[in-house]
Amino acid sequence: MTVSTKSPHPVNGVAGDTLGEPLHAPVIDWFDEHARDLPWRRSEAGPWGVMVSEFMLQQTPVNRVLPVYEQWLARWPRPADLAGDAPGEAVRAWGRLGYPRRALRLHGAAVAITERHGGDVPTDHAQLLALPGIGEYTAAAVASFAYGQRHPVLDTNVRRVFARAVTGTQYPPNATTAAERKLARALLPEDERTAARWAAASMELGALVCTAKNETCHRCPIAAQCAWRLAGKPEHDGPPRRGQTYAGTDRQVRGKLLAVLREAHGPVPQAALDQVWHEPVQRARALDGLVADGLVEPLPGGSYRLPLTRT
Repeated sequence: MTVSTKSPHPVNGVAGDTLGEPLHAPVIDWFDEHARDLPWRRSEAGPWGVMVSEFMLQQTPVNRVLPVYEQWLARWPRPADLAGDAPGEAVRAWGRLGYPRRALRLHGAAVAITERHGGDVPTDHAQLLALPGIGEYTAAAVASFAYGQRHPVLDTNVRRVFARAVTGTQYPPNATTAAERKLARALLPEDERTAARWAAASMELGALVCTAKNETCHRCPIAAQCAWRLAGKPEHDGPPRRGQTYAGTDRQVRGKLLAVLREAHGPVPQAALDQVWHEPVQRARALDGLVADGLVEPLPGGSYRLPLTRT
C-alpha cells in the first residue's frame, strides 16, 4: 500500500498519520465484532489485571494463561497483596507458564508500585517504564489498554500485521527495529481513544487472522489493501526465523527442577533434585542458572527452596 505519510501535525516525533487512515476503521470495526471476551479486557480487571495479563502473555498463548491469571487475581487482587508475599510464592503460582523470571519481575513491579505509588498502577507512561521488569512494550500496553492512552504497542502479532499490510513482507525482523517503531507511530490514529482501540484491534487481528502460519486472508478486513497479499505473498527472504526449541535444553531442565521446588513445602535436598535429569553437568548448570536468576535460594547443608527474600 503506497499512501502519503505526511500531515501538518507531528505524531510522537514522526510527521504523519494519514498512512493508517485506510486501515483504522475496518480493523477497529472487525475488532468490535470479533474480539475475544478475555477477563483482562473487562472493566473489572482494572490496571493491575491488565498488567498481570501483559506479563503472563509474553511468549505464552492465551489458553495457558487464562487459568493461572484467574487464580493469580483471586489470590493477589492488588499489587500490595503480591508485594506482601514472598517472591517464591509468585514463582510457585506461576506454575508451568514458562519463563518464570517473569514472576519475579511482576513481584518486583508490585513492590515498587506499593512503595512508590501508594499501591496503584501509575498512569504515567514514564513512571510505568521506570518500574522494575517493565520494558518498552509492557509500559505502552498498560498505558494503552488500562488507561486508554495513545502509544504504539508493538508485540509480535502487531509487528507481523504491519509488516504484511504496509511493508509487503511476510515476517518482521527477528528483533524490533527503529524503522518498525517509526512506522507504528505513523500508523497511530490522532484521537487518543481511537489509538488505544487500534492498538488492541491490530493485536487481535494478528492473533486470530494474520497469524504466523495459515493466515486466513478471506477473513481479514484489510485484505484488499494488504501490500503483501497484493504482491502475491512473496516468501520470506530475510534472516532465518528463530525457532522455539525446548526438548533437551537447559530451559527444560530448569523447568523440571522448578517443578520439584514448587511442589515442595519446605527445603528440597540436592539428592531429590538429582533425580529430575540424568546428565549431571547440564543439571548443575541449570540449577546454578536458577540460583543466579534469583528463582532458587541455596541453603546450608546442600538443600534448596523457592526464594523468600527479594532479589
